[in-house]
Amino acid sequence: MKKTGFSSFVALGISLTLAACKTGSQAQPSPLSMRGGDQVAVVDGKPVTFGDVEKEQGGKLAQAEIKALTELYDTRRNAVEQYVTKRLLEDEAKAKGETLEQWFEKDLLGMVPAPSDEEMKKFYEQNKAQMGGQSYDQIKERISTYLKQQKGREHLTKVVDDLKAKHGVQITLPQPNLPRVEVAATGPSRGPENAPVTIVEFSDFQCPYCGREFPVVERLMKEYDGKVRLVFRHFPLEFHPFAQKAAEAGACAADQGGEKFWKLHDRMFTNQQKLAVEDLKSYAKDLGLDTARFDKCLDGGEKRALVEADEKAGQEAGVSGTPAFFVNGVFINGAVPYEQFKDAVDRELKRKG
Repeated sequence: MKKTGFSSFVALGISLTLAACKTGSQAQPSPLSMRGGDQVAVVDGKPVTFGDVEKEQGGKLAQAEIKALTELYDTRRNAVEQYVTKRLLEDEAKAKGETLEQWFEKDLLGMVPAPSDEEMKKFYEQNKAQMGGQSYDQIKERISTYLKQQKGREHLTKVVDDLKAKHGVQITLPQPNLPRVEVAATGPSRGPENAPVTIVEFSDFQCPYCGREFPVVERLMKEYDGKVRLVFRHFPLEFHPFAQKAAEAGACAADQGGEKFWKLHDRMFTNQQKLAVEDLKSYAKDLGLDTARFDKCLDGGEKRALVEADEKAGQEAGVSGTPAFFVNGVFINGAVPYEQFKDAVDRELKRKG
């Protein structure tokens, strides 16, 4: 294998191990923080302080600081992880009297079995739509190469994890001290009231990105059962024509109990193309809500003010799009991968001890 191919393959393997060994030292002060009394401008000879600006733009400023600090931390952590991983692999190869490239070819790829014909056919059938009309016989060599590389990456990840455990690797890079936004945790909730982590979600039932994040949040709540409380707040976007009434429908369902809200919540997120009023009423009936009470609430706009109050709270916190999450006050913007959410929760659990 060419050195460039080897290097990129190992780099990919390193990146696959970054979610492991999530240990770290205490948070360090933010180098971007400013004090409220710091002067930032002068108008008519009078000073303007950062605190003056923060009163109106505090949410957006906190979000920008969080983004900058987390991106810097992630870049530094990835660099540390790559350095440590490369050093472990080089030492392992050296102990066997081999170069890293020789070890990779002999001890890593050489230990990975070729995929069976059954595995290749199964992969072909599962991905037939992406095969460009090519038959199994025409593309099986490429499938074999792909599946062997995939197995190689999985094997490399295990090797690296084992080496980290063997050599007692700990990543002690200090985590940044992230700013927190004060957001009231009011609304339908799941999880214990005294959970160490509270996530406040601002969402829109018609938003495709919110729909994409729905299974991510569900997975998080299952895997951190008892440790996380999720609070839902409405933030329907005006360019989504069915979002306002869908939000009101959720609030109407909440009047009949938290369980009813979450059932309708799930139904709306899994049927985002069907959120007209008649659809909402049909879902309420299917889910066993008191339909007369629900219909009266929805048709009469009884929850419009509640939805607007949620929107106002979101705007004051700096929310401008959906989904938006506050993990113990730390802002997470948009539909993010599960690993990013997990890192945020793990960081808070560690901080709480």
